[in-house]
Amino acid sequence: MAAVIESIRLAIRTLSANRSRSLLTMLGISIGVGAVISLLSIGAGVQAYIDDLFAGAGTNIITVQPGKLQRGGPPGASSSAQLTEGDYRAIVANTPNILAHGAFLQSIGNFIYEKKESQVIVYGVTPSYTVIRNWLPAQGRFVEEADNTSRLRVVVLGQTLAKDLFEDADPVGQVVKLNNIPMRVIGVMTSKGASFVGDQDAVAFVPLMTAQDRIFQAQAQAKSGERIVNAIAVQGASEAVRPSIESAMRTVLRERHRLAEGDEDDFTIVSQTELINTFGALTSVLQIFLGAIGAISLLVGGIGIMNIMLVSVTERTREIGLRKAIGAKRKTILSQFLIEAVTLSLLGGLIGILIGAGIAAVIPFFADFKPQVRGSAVGLAVGFSITVGLFFGLYPAWRASKLNPIEALRYE
Repeated sequence: MAAVIESIRLAIRTLSANRSRSLLTMLGISIGVGAVISLLSIGAGVQAYIDDLFAGAGTNIITVQPGKLQRGGPPGASSSAQLTEGDYRAIVANTPNILAHGAFLQSIGNFIYEKKESQVIVYGVTPSYTVIRNWLPAQGRFVEEADNTSRLRVVVLGQTLAKDLFEDADPVGQVVKLNNIPMRVIGVMTSKGASFVGDQDAVAFVPLMTAQDRIFQAQAQAKSGERIVNAIAVQGASEAVRPSIESAMRTVLRERHRLAEGDEDDFTIVSQTELINTFGALTSVLQIFLGAIGAISLLVGGIGIMNIMLVSVTERTREIGLRKAIGAKRKTILSQFLIEAVTLSLLGGLIGILIGAGIAAVIPFFADFKPQVRGSAVGLAVGFSITVGLFFGLYPAWRASKLNPIEALRYE
């Protein structure tokens, strides 16, 4: 152990004698380690950000949309691909293990208040929307069943819409025009923030029947005469019952839509779990890709270490010959140069940790997510940098240990 410590001290003295060269060599490793840590931290931060988005959207949510989901595109929108209130009632009546349920109609609405105007997504919703989406009002109240059955002209605003129309004033109780229809504001939702689908607060909510019969009636009537809905959502009692819920929903809809055996579904059932798994797989690939980029930087840094150690062997040929002449063994020379290479790599790695952590700390000022510097990423980067030092230092160390002491002493 004492011999190893002495070798490390000697390595540090040797590297200190050529500070500029050593710092430039360490720079390659530092950049590589910094890249690995910062890129893996970004990947972990993106994963956590996506998980938070789904958690904020509720748990155990299963959604039905009209049309068949095509690869690389949204659900189809053929005239026969529709969901109706009858489908919604049938699903609720025949699907077990449901904690909450709702049907929604979505369209674009134009809001006007005094001289201010804003165009946002408007959802016609049932009162259970707040339970399913885990989203509550910050001011006032949400849509209630009496609002729905009476088709009242009331609206709940998202935070962005409320600020666009009212700035810092209290919107609750005020009257705005939605597609030129006067609507009384009964509430303002808490802020959801931005997501990968855009600003979640640039929305408004009205009672479902009000949307169907008073605001968007032209697009809310099916050929059968029933009212159309754009989506049906249910909240399962647990993840364990999700498959049975999906199966029951599929059976109900296929019967109601008169689909023969072998016919494709004209609807799409999407579970929150499937979405989380899909995005999780994507972010895992992203982290591997980002880690590979950092590893390439480390590889380049390792080549720099090998080059500088080969130069060091050449410069210290007479020293090596002298040490071998007074009895130094091959393994002693080998270990000395290996320790120098690993020390160089490790010091560069420590600087790289600071660089990577610094980059991760700065990113939240420019992005909506916070990178997560994990111990596993730090350990991986440092371990890889030590491995790079050993690997790329092995050949110069072996070359030094093989020098003939007589020829080395004669070297000019």
